[in-house]
Amino acid sequence: MNKLLSANFARIKKNKVFWICMIFMFLSGVVMPIAGYTDMKQSGYPTALDDRFFAYSFFIGILSAIFCSLFTGTEYSDGTIRNKIVVGHSRISIYLSHFITCTAAGFSMCAVFIVPYLCVGIPLLGFFETQFQNVFFFFLSTLVLSWAFSSLFTLVAMLNQSKAVVAVICILTAFVFLIFGTYLNARLNEKETYTAYSYTPSTGNTEQIVETNPNYLRGTERKIYEFLYDFLPGGQVIQLSNMSCTHPWRLCGYSLILVVVSTGIGIFFFRKKDLK
Repeated sequence: MNKLLSANFARIKKNKVFWICMIFMFLSGVVMPIAGYTDMKQSGYPTALDDRFFAYSFFIGILSAIFCSLFTGTEYSDGTIRNKIVVGHSRISIYLSHFITCTAAGFSMCAVFIVPYLCVGIPLLGFFETQFQNVFFFFLSTLVLSWAFSSLFTLVAMLNQSKAVVAVICILTAFVFLIFGTYLNARLNEKETYTAYSYTPSTGNTEQIVETNPNYLRGTERKIYEFLYDFLPGGQVIQLSNMSCTHPWRLCGYSLILVVVSTGIGIFFFRKKDLK
C-alpha cells in the first residue's frame, strides 16, 4: 500500500489537471473576500467573513469529478493498473490507494481556498461573526462532503476503463447533484401562503386575499424532500455553501454513509472486474 501511495503522490506532483484545480481554488480564495469588501463599500451594507467562506464546497464536487476521472483514467489507458496486479499488489490495495489519493487531492483543493481566503479576508472583513464552534462544525462537514465526492467518483473511475466515458459520467453527475440540490432547495423554501389582490372596478376598492400556496410541501412528501436535501451531496452543497444548515452533524453522518457504501460497492466489483 505504501509503495502504491508513494507512486500515486509522485504522479500528482506532475499532474497538470491537479495544479489547474489548485490554481483555480487559490484564485477563488483570493478574489471572493475582495469581492465581498468591494460590495460592502459600494452598497454600504456590512459583509461578514462568513458569507462566502464555504463557497469552496460548491466547487469541490466539480473539481473532484474532473481530477478523479482523469487521474484514474490515465492509469487504465497507460496499463498501470494491470501492471500493478501483475507485480503482486492486491486489488483492494490498488482501489484504496486511488481512493486515498483522490481524497487527499480534494482536501488539498479545499485547503488552498481556505488559507488565502483567511489571509485576505480577515484584514478586509474582520473575523467570523458566527460562533467559532459552529464554523468548525461546518468546516468538518465540508471536508467529509469532499470525502464523499471522492469516494463516489473513485467508484465510477475504477469500474470503467474508458477515460473519456468516466470523465463525462463524473462531471455530469457533479452537475446533476448541484441542479437537483437547487431544485430541492427551491421546493422546500416555498411559502405556505401568498398574498393576492382583488380589484373591484365599480367601487375602486382593492381587497387583499391570503391564499394557500399549492406548491408548498406538506406531511410525508415534505419529509422525503428534507431527507433527500440532507442526504444527497447536491443538497449538502447548497446548505453548506451559504451556511443555511441547522444540523451540520447530520450532513456529516450522511456523507460518511455515502463513503462507506460507495467504497464497499467499488471494492466488491473491482475485485471481480475483468481487466483487459
